[in-house]
Amino acid sequence: MKHFIKLFSVLATLCVCICITPSKASAQQVSISLQVFYDQLSPYGHWVHHSRYGYVWIPTVEAGFSPYATQGHWRLTNDGWLWVSDYSWGWAPFHYGRWDRDARYGWIWLPDTQWGPAWVNWRRADGYYGWSPMEPVRNSHYRDYNRHDDRFIFVSDRDIDRPDVNKYYVDRSKNITIVKNSTIIINKHVDNNTHVTYNAGPRKEDVQKVTGKEIKEAAIQENDKPGQHESEDKVQIYKPQINETHNNGKKPAPQKVDKKKVVKKETQKKKSNQ
Repeated sequence: MKHFIKLFSVLATLCVCICITPSKASAQQVSISLQVFYDQLSPYGHWVHHSRYGYVWIPTVEAGFSPYATQGHWRLTNDGWLWVSDYSWGWAPFHYGRWDRDARYGWIWLPDTQWGPAWVNWRRADGYYGWSPMEPVRNSHYRDYNRHDDRFIFVSDRDIDRPDVNKYYVDRSKNITIVKNSTIIINKHVDNNTHVTYNAGPRKEDVQKVTGKEIKEAAIQENDKPGQHESEDKVQIYKPQINETHNNGKKPAPQKVDKKKVVKKETQKKKSNQ
């Protein structure tokens, strides 16, 4: 009888632990807000308050940097053409938000909550594929928009999937002519989980036709921490669902906001050392 009572007591304790543990785990879960960008990107650039856009990020990069052009390449995935960046911070600015080129700072990035394989405009001309960063518009409304021909990158259509695609960019002096004779690629894709719609880029069948080879789609897998990794058949990348604010309603903000003169001084110093 004593053994029975002892066994019953142990089982009851286990049941209580099983019931309590999930509730504790769920209570400890914290939703991710825009703060993840402010914190994770700070070591790789400067946050400033822009008079038009609010908080924007200025990457510390080499001279001649262009988003979706420098240090990276395209990879066809089951979610469309994904920009695989060589920068350790590339999981964020090339898959969330928008880029713009500012007269004072150069390229700046505006954070946003929606994830996509790449936020670019795609174009097709005879013998070429081209893309350019989608621009932000006033009041933080984002759309497929670009009014600057010189921001497009073009390559021969047969080179679009090269891992060293940066070696095959067409001289931008030809952009006006190519853009004039090009058409917009519209290949809408809807993410079944987030219901976000984006442009998936050139269709697989069209690329296979011009390259004369089979293009295999890589699977996108989610990382559990900031970063990205590419292998033969998959791309692992951090792609959390982002909220505008914290659970407590507090508005996210950079811990350090640099002054314009500080950023300008450091930029000039960087250029002089190159």
